[in-house]
Amino acid sequence: MRQSLLGSAGPQVSRIGLGCMGMSDFYGPADANESIATIHAALEAGITLLDTGDFYGMGHNELLLREALKGGKRNRVLISVKFGAQRDPDGNFIGLDTRPAAVKTALAYTLKRLGTDHVDIYRPARVDPGVPIEDTVGAIADLVKKGYVRHIGLSEAGSETIRRAHKVHPVADLQIEYSLISRGIEDGILPTCRELGIAITAYGVLSRGLISGHWSKERSSQSHDFRSHSPRFADDNLDHNLALVEQLRALADARGVTVAQIAVAWCLTRGDDVIPLIGARRRDRLAEALGALDVELTGEDISAIGQAVPKDAAAGERYNAQQMRILDSERTAAT
Repeated sequence: MRQSLLGSAGPQVSRIGLGCMGMSDFYGPADANESIATIHAALEAGITLLDTGDFYGMGHNELLLREALKGGKRNRVLISVKFGAQRDPDGNFIGLDTRPAAVKTALAYTLKRLGTDHVDIYRPARVDPGVPIEDTVGAIADLVKKGYVRHIGLSEAGSETIRRAHKVHPVADLQIEYSLISRGIEDGILPTCRELGIAITAYGVLSRGLISGHWSKERSSQSHDFRSHSPRFADDNLDHNLALVEQLRALADARGVTVAQIAVAWCLTRGDDVIPLIGARRRDRLAEALGALDVELTGEDISAIGQAVPKDAAAGERYNAQQMRILDSERTAAT
């Protein structure tokens, strides 16, 4: 497994990370035994970065990681945790809370669920418009001084917010959606991060399965599946986006690889400071994604991919209107 630095202020991590969200929430039922087996397979493959959130399954994901990392496996990985998203007993999102007291309380519960004395990267899941980012990052910085947190990250933050946060304490990485069909960060956020020495941990590299090559028009989502409410999976948007996938499939077939592998490989070409997070829930999907590490794309390949799936070619926003409104990264994407 190749390695990358998680920003100039961060640790060394595997070239690909494992996003664990889908093992507990948002994409329909998952099998706990298969999820744990997938985490173990990721470790055996050399993956060292595991991403979770305290609100994934209302703590279920952290407890799942605790179970998977028993027997001394905890010291083989870096755990990245998101906090701040507020949910009710029905699972609905009801707001954000990144006040300093809430930051420290959330971490106390996270440490207990994970069964560890520290987390490696701690980040607000979203920028809370009601709390200055300086206050939130300052509270995490206090936890860094006490040894409960090793590094500070951000998620879905815009350029101005990133700069303000970085002045308080060095930021290791920005977690944000980045894929062939979600390239908005290239206009301002990515250059800002590179200027400041902040890495990108890219989620949604396969656009929640949309550009995995495994999605079809006939495949339906259950009501509690994120994709049943996603504009990109809706009606005519889905037809348009799957047509892009077929253009990508032609290029993948010519290379003897899968659509998912060429999509992940493209993300890997964006720079050593871009670390894709693979949201695999099963060992076969993980193995497929890891195969992208062996796909060497030439300049001609990258140009052909860009012609098949041009920037801004996707139909539909990446979240619904309500969720888009709370994304600091979308409000200030070109700042």
